[in-house]
Amino acid sequence: MKSCLYECEVMHARFSPRRHRFAYRIFLFALDLDELPDLPRRIGLFGHNRRHLYALHDRDFLPVDEPRHPSGPAAPAAAAGATPGLKARVAAYLRSHGIELGDGSVLLVTLPRIAGYLFNPVSFYFCRDRDGRPLGAIAEVTNTFREMKPFFVPADPADAGRGVFRLRVPKQFYVSPYSDVDVAFDFHLRLPGDQLAIRIDDYVGEERTLTSTLAGPRRTLTTGRLAWFTLKYPLLTLRVIALIHWHALLLWAKRVPWFAKAARAADQRDLYRPHASLKPAPLPSAPSAS
Repeated sequence: MKSCLYECEVMHARFSPRRHRFAYRIFLFALDLDELPDLPRRIGLFGHNRRHLYALHDRDFLPVDEPRHPSGPAAPAAAAGATPGLKARVAAYLRSHGIELGDGSVLLVTLPRIAGYLFNPVSFYFCRDRDGRPLGAIAEVTNTFREMKPFFVPADPADAGRGVFRLRVPKQFYVSPYSDVDVAFDFHLRLPGDQLAIRIDDYVGEERTLTSTLAGPRRTLTTGRLAWFTLKYPLLTLRVIALIHWHALLLWAKRVPWFAKAARAADQRDLYRPHASLKPAPLPSAPSAS
């Protein structure tokens, strides 16, 4: 089975305008999308498109069959009228970046719903062709307003096919009240193997202001391992969102400057499921004749 777990340490270190660092341990699912329909029969505690302690619902990820904000079209796969499955949406997104997935594979590194609650700061899709060669990666970033923005991360041309993906791009997305929307994301991703190794840096110009890493060893996905991790890392998605808000409070206490989401609404682009703060106010209705 290609699907597995990764037991990881998450680390965030802010360098400017105030120093702030924290780390915590989590585990992540790495799910081969072709194996998803069969996984509930093989792994207890896990469900696909149905309720379970751990439940992955296709609709929770990569909604490229929906219109983008502010006015972008849906991905081509939605044109046929039927709602595409998750792998079909990944293929459509890759196609929009000039990549054909064909009979290739997609490994999704993420957290599913846990006891019905879902939150992922970022999920990763590692895409390979039928011969195992890396095609590209997708980093799907989600903020606490439940907006989602995917970033296509191409293979590093200097990597010679070993599975390193690199991208630096303005995020144009509200991720944190303590980072402006035009800060650049710098993605450093490696194809998962015995280890997961991911780094995302924030840059203001040429100054690195924040680094985030996610690293840890591969663990076999079994019912027993999943039961043990349930005890070791209870209600993990709730813990992640709680830690985000706790460290936001600590940054506020350190007097790190912050800005409201609505302050630069026009600069938040190419995202899905926009929050109400980004939607134009409805025009006043005309008075009725009497």
